[in-house]
Amino acid sequence: MKITIIGSGYVGLTTGVCLSHLGHHVVCVDNDVEKIRLLKKGISPIYEPGLEELLKQGMEKGTLSFTDSIEEGTKHGLAIFICVGTPPREDGGADLSSIELVATRIAETMDEYKLIIEKSTVPVQTGLKLKTTIELNNKRGIEFDVASNPEFLREGSAIKDFLYPDRIVIGVENERAEKLMREIYEKIDAPFIVTNIQSAEIIKHASNSFLAMKISYINAVSMVCEKAGADVKEVALGMGLDHRIGKEFLNAGIGFGGFCFPKDLKAFIKISEDLGYHMNLLKEVLKINQEIREYFINKVRDLLWNIKGKKIAILGLSFKPNTDDIREAPSIYIIKHLLKEDAYISVYDPAAMKKMKRIFPDIDYKENPYDTLVDANALLILTEWEEFRNLDLERVKNLMKTPIIVDGRNIFEPEEMERLGFIYRGIGRA
Repeated sequence: MKITIIGSGYVGLTTGVCLSHLGHHVVCVDNDVEKIRLLKKGISPIYEPGLEELLKQGMEKGTLSFTDSIEEGTKHGLAIFICVGTPPREDGGADLSSIELVATRIAETMDEYKLIIEKSTVPVQTGLKLKTTIELNNKRGIEFDVASNPEFLREGSAIKDFLYPDRIVIGVENERAEKLMREIYEKIDAPFIVTNIQSAEIIKHASNSFLAMKISYINAVSMVCEKAGADVKEVALGMGLDHRIGKEFLNAGIGFGGFCFPKDLKAFIKISEDLGYHMNLLKEVLKINQEIREYFINKVRDLLWNIKGKKIAILGLSFKPNTDDIREAPSIYIIKHLLKEDAYISVYDPAAMKKMKRIFPDIDYKENPYDTLVDANALLILTEWEEFRNLDLERVKNLMKTPIIVDGRNIFEPEEMERLGFIYRGIGRA
């Protein structure tokens, strides 16, 4: 099928590359001319394992191309995925101006039937507004359908998530749109959930909000565990083996970050309020996520007594491993507070240092984890990169001025660390 992707950011580029891999003829559109220039050279502007390889394969096969022209993209695709950004407004709602602009341009330039699919995360009832916008600007009366197809991609495993998903959700208004959506995904073996457009839109926000709630719940439990002398890892194991609960997203730590969870939580709260329901449960989820970061900084204060003038080594800046994304990362909040208390900070991250330098140009960036540790008064682990699990801990201890580790991701075991001579604190560990 001829498919167009409008918006070649994280979701759009991953979607386009994967659909090309499945054999569709895909044109990706973006108004960022520099991004399109890089893509035409086979260079991915985002860090995602496996993405650049599939991008080059699609270009070599002739099933993937790039343009900055919406008109060109509209004429190409029978199906058009809208994957533009929906950034949060100050009130927590989503800014949908880019979606409106794209919908208007599609309506003005299409000359035959199109299936227009919202892939961006949007508030419920956006599909109805999308349809109305196209109708108002469709002066030639060209037939079209609108569908919703929310994405469930995790940074660091997006290719696998797209090609081997837990489910495919589509919201449609008629059989013609459903048939085309099934054809697009016919090579993917996954449950295919067909709903109306509004239900599909809510599924995305409800799913992300639930996962964020699960993280905040185990983090709240971790604080109780510490006070009671229990171990949150053992508690989480005992909970997670209950199939009704499941073990995923029960890893206590310094909270969730990234663009999606915080944005989608605030958006779902705003959506609910606009519809007349106050989602206070989700407000508490956000509050706990903030509290666990403050709780972590207090651990550092307790161990160092005075932070001023102390050298603190930090391993991990991205909000999760296998990505360079630092948006809403706990590391930003923690570094800001340590700098306010006049700490000297040395950091290392396998992928995210270039982006972090834009926020903190004056902290000390190192080329490997060991260089961060020389004469450090404490080591803080903020992202659970596999590289950090495999550190030579004897070397770590010998490099540090004082062998203090505050582990925000519980990647080590307290008994083993104490046996090696560290003063070790995790999250919710006895």
